[in-house]
Amino acid sequence: MDVKVVDYRSPNAPKEFTESLRNTGFAVLVNHPINYDDVLHLQQEWLDFFKSERKWEFLPGEGGQDGYRPMEEAERAVGAGAKDIKEYFHWYPWGIRPDKESVSAAKYYEAGMSLASELLSWVEANTPQEITKNFSMPLSEMIVGTKRTLLRVLHYPPLTGDEPEGSVRAAAHEDINMITVLPASNEPGLQVLDLEGNWHDVPCDPGSVAINAGDMLDYVTGGYYPSTTHRVNNPTGESAKRSRVSTPLFLHPADDVVISEGKTAFDFLRDRIKEIAGVELTK
Repeated sequence: MDVKVVDYRSPNAPKEFTESLRNTGFAVLVNHPINYDDVLHLQQEWLDFFKSERKWEFLPGEGGQDGYRPMEEAERAVGAGAKDIKEYFHWYPWGIRPDKESVSAAKYYEAGMSLASELLSWVEANTPQEITKNFSMPLSEMIVGTKRTLLRVLHYPPLTGDEPEGSVRAAAHEDINMITVLPASNEPGLQVLDLEGNWHDVPCDPGSVAINAGDMLDYVTGGYYPSTTHRVNNPTGESAKRSRVSTPLFLHPADDVVISEGKTAFDFLRDRIKEIAGVELTK
């Protein structure tokens, strides 16, 4: 499976990016507008946060979508035998959040939103008309005004050897949203599954950004852009002794956007959350 590495500044970037997204559900950008030093600062600042006791001040209220989730509340992917090995923080502009770390989070959030809007314009411009004619509005406009776009700051702690049998840092799953913007982590581990059932490493050179299609883009385009299964595999050797910090930005349309056949983005998200977690999502 060839996840293409695309130079954002190349004249052919929109076409190459869209082709990779079409063929693999993923693409990797280099020479893009998201500042690498800002990403490094974000990752280090939040790693320090996860190592501190301050994180316990940001547990969400009942039914809350924002805030800190400890290891004990890590998700269990559909079909997985054990919970993921991670803790994480759901950062929204409107949510509970630590003051210090939120400066870097907000800066990255805005940069990721801007890049995502441009990439969705690339996708639409390079998608066959028989697909785009069914869109209720341009893809890039679907995310305007949304309150659902989520920055998830993930900490995968060093492995101890005492993890439950079969558990991995992030079990095989697909993303629910439109597209995901994911700067290269401080450690490798992201893998994508091909149609033959083989896992492939996603290129993650320092400074690069991986982009993947989510279930909503798959649905909006009638499967033209696949929401590809991916995971974060457990490292071995010295890498297993190090923390991994990941900062995916999950781009969602605004709740009332019709994404296909009269179904709104909220309808789609509500149905998927109920299917996966058995939780009733409210506006």
